[in-house]
Amino acid sequence: MTTRRQLLREAALLPSALSLAAAGKAEEEKVAPGEDLMREHGVLNRALLVYEAWLDTPIPPVQVLDGTAALIRRFVEDYHEKIEEDEVFLRLEKAGQLTALTQILRQQHRAGRVLTQQILASHGDRAKASPPIRAFIRMYRPHESREDTDLFPAFHRLLGDKEYQRVGERLEEREHEILGQDGFEKAVQQVAALEKMLGISDLSQFTPR
Repeated sequence: MTTRRQLLREAALLPSALSLAAAGKAEEEKVAPGEDLMREHGVLNRALLVYEAWLDTPIPPVQVLDGTAALIRRFVEDYHEKIEEDEVFLRLEKAGQLTALTQILRQQHRAGRVLTQQILASHGDRAKASPPIRAFIRMYRPHESREDTDLFPAFHRLLGDKEYQRVGERLEEREHEILGQDGFEKAVQQVAALEKMLGISDLSQFTPR
């Protein structure tokens, strides 16, 4: 039988236990820089899929095209790529590593912004939007793959584990500065809504029959 004294003792220990649990959860939620940047690439890949589906839709809705281009501009170009250039490319360039690659990636970032502007300026006209969309997809698939397989691992090796984690905390701060609270989560919600509007939100439809 539990005594009153035991209950009081357990109650006194509860706040400490909760604090430890909260600290553990916060520790678990920390995301390493490479993982953070690669999951942002996941948002970009889903946006590319929306672009492809939009081109294949008999009567493509203008709001989906504009919404996808606006998401790419805000989340990818104004945030993700800025982080890459300021925090990743710059450190590798100062160390004299992968400089030829970072220069190509920078050029492609600039080219992507031009293409996004052309997509937005098409106002949903498929004939006008199709060339920059196709060029954007063709460039960004190898672009992000090269970053994932070559650039980000080299960045981790350059910094070492402790500095790598510190940069991760810095990236989290910059995400909040640029996008506000839950910037990544909101981007995922936005691309999911765009997928739903085109009827491509069900992942099973992509399984070969």
